[in-house]
Amino acid sequence: MTVAACFYIASCAALAGQSPTEYQVKAAYLFNFFKFVEWPDDPSADVHAKWVIGFTGESPVGNELGRLVEGKNVLGRELLVKKLQTADNPRGCNILFIGESKRKHLPAILASVSGSSVLTVADMDNFIESGGMIQFVVQDSRVRVAIDVGATTRARLKVSSKLLSLAHVVGGEQRGAVN
Repeated sequence: MTVAACFYIASCAALAGQSPTEYQVKAAYLFNFFKFVEWPDDPSADVHAKWVIGFTGESPVGNELGRLVEGKNVLGRELLVKKLQTADNPRGCNILFIGESKRKHLPAILASVSGSSVLTVADMDNFIESGGMIQFVVQDSRVRVAIDVGATTRARLKVSSKLLSLAHVVGGEQRGAVN
């Protein structure tokens, strides 16, 4: 099964035949990133550990994500979607989704996870240029991703070539195109 099919099926499964919204597609991407990104500490070694997707800021993506992952697991591990409060440490997340409403706090948020293996994702303009790893981009009414492989490499994250083939890749030797 192709990576594109995985993202499409995950988003459609939650909708039972309806066309997915932009936020549902973004939630499906977040869910499926666990299948196409490797973390350095081999999280699959601890079958009792949960995958943690943290989100900060106001965004419909967080609500859609909570609905999508309910009762599901990835690679044999349960998923936890956690709305982060200001005092929470985002380093406890595998994936951190940063909502547009946190744009003013973006430098501090990214600094708080610097040096860790937290995959940072957002749907705000210039996220990658600001130091983020994956940016959702809506192009021709379709959700696409741009990935900074330099940033993911510095975080010791390995992004699958299958995911990179779907993305606009920056910050590395491999270049992809958003189709």
